[in-house]
Amino acid sequence: MKLSEVPANDVQLVEKLSDTVINIKKEIGKVIIGQDKIIDQLLISLLSRGHCLLVGVPGLAKTLLIKTLAEVMHLSFSRIQFTPDLMPSDITGTELVEEDPLSKKRNFRFIPGPIFANVVLADEINRTPPKTQSALLEAMQEHKVTTAGTTYTLEEPFFVLATQNPIEQEGTYPLPEAQLDRFMFNLWLDYPSFNEEVKIVQSTTSEYLPELSKVINAGELIGFQNLVRKVPVAENVIEYAVTIVNKTRPNGTTAPQYVKNWINWGAGPRASQYLIMAAKTKAVIEGRFTPNIDDVKFAMIPTLRHRIITNFSAEADGINSVEVIKKLLEE
Repeated sequence: MKLSEVPANDVQLVEKLSDTVINIKKEIGKVIIGQDKIIDQLLISLLSRGHCLLVGVPGLAKTLLIKTLAEVMHLSFSRIQFTPDLMPSDITGTELVEEDPLSKKRNFRFIPGPIFANVVLADEINRTPPKTQSALLEAMQEHKVTTAGTTYTLEEPFFVLATQNPIEQEGTYPLPEAQLDRFMFNLWLDYPSFNEEVKIVQSTTSEYLPELSKVINAGELIGFQNLVRKVPVAENVIEYAVTIVNKTRPNGTTAPQYVKNWINWGAGPRASQYLIMAAKTKAVIEGRFTPNIDDVKFAMIPTLRHRIITNFSAEADGINSVEVIKKLLEE
């Protein structure tokens, strides 16, 4: 798309968004050392109205990162520690019986749960049974909560960030594929480099307390989310995303032989939608008015990693979903 074809207001918004993201990352950098790619992907997901699943061993500052992101963007934040005895009402809220002291009449009053926040951290989401995990489903998809027959609309923007510990499997409940599909990205946090770890230790064992500035508010963020939706995409870019997603389906006519050998289930249409939304967001963040195929490739692994289900043959060959995605990209 040529610059002359873009409305003047949108040009200004794109420039403002690009500058805003730089400032957000600068503020987060006061607290979080390294993890630049993860921060970029989190911001892309947030601006695309998507949710994220973060997987990493303890001590990689997952909770701190999410809390800092909410603070810098002036969004309300709540943390839910998922445990085996957590009930759905502990997430959505509950109704209490209140008695009027004068009339002695009793009424039900709804007490909102921690899901009623802009940024919700679902910590160790796989530690709670499926019944409680499913309490997040309606909220994540519909941005609504239904309890005792009444539906409550969640305040926008609404963003769920769930964490998982990949090394402890005892006492955990794997997330169902239907719930995994609700997450736009599946992000794996790596250990910091040697130099980054030195800086982390220096900053966290001193008296230094960073002061964070609030870069944007909820209203401005919603405006940026609406801007991303308006970004036009060339037909060949959409076709590229859909082609890759179609090739992950072993029963499809375009699936390579290795996909048929290693994959039980491929990615659904939601994967194609998220790939294009991520590409649009990445383009706008970088000050461009339309995405290209490289932007789709950038989002390929975090979008498809949790949507491709490998079989026993893949496990026997030491193949995981990421290696299948890399083979598709190489083609």
